[in-house]
Amino acid sequence: MKNLVYLETSVIGFLTARQSNDLILAGHQASTRSFWESRDRYDLVISDLVVQECEQGDAVRAKLRTEAIDGIPVLDISLEVESLATVLVKKKAVPENSVEDAIHIAVAAVGGVDFIVTWNFKHINNPTMKQIIRNVVVTEGYAMPEICSPEELDEAEL
Repeated sequence: MKNLVYLETSVIGFLTARQSNDLILAGHQASTRSFWESRDRYDLVISDLVVQECEQGDAVRAKLRTEAIDGIPVLDISLEVESLATVLVKKKAVPENSVEDAIHIAVAAVGGVDFIVTWNFKHINNPTMKQIIRNVVVTEGYAMPEICSPEELDEAEL
């Protein structure tokens, strides 16, 4: 059985971005491409929020992002998801100005996802935040998906 993996928007962004001259960003882009090439090892899902975020910004890049996610199953942003996202913000697991990040986490938790794959190290894949996020999600009665970067998941699967 394949692991169910939620793709947060930053992964699609790195996949479709112009090649960066910054060594760290270029490394993230290479790791994302490697992960993408092996994506058939996973059952991928996204949310309506990922779709909306992929459609924003530069028209050429938006087209590339929407083409990349075409055909990936979309999890609903239900009242249950909105409720958990609200609790994540209220309990300071996610900052008030980053409600979208709370929605990504809540969609994955409510959807029974195994992994959240993200390059968002500020509010999602952050060691301090992950601990707080996990505590809130579990306290609310959900299993917590493992949060990791594409590189981390790809290496773990070798």
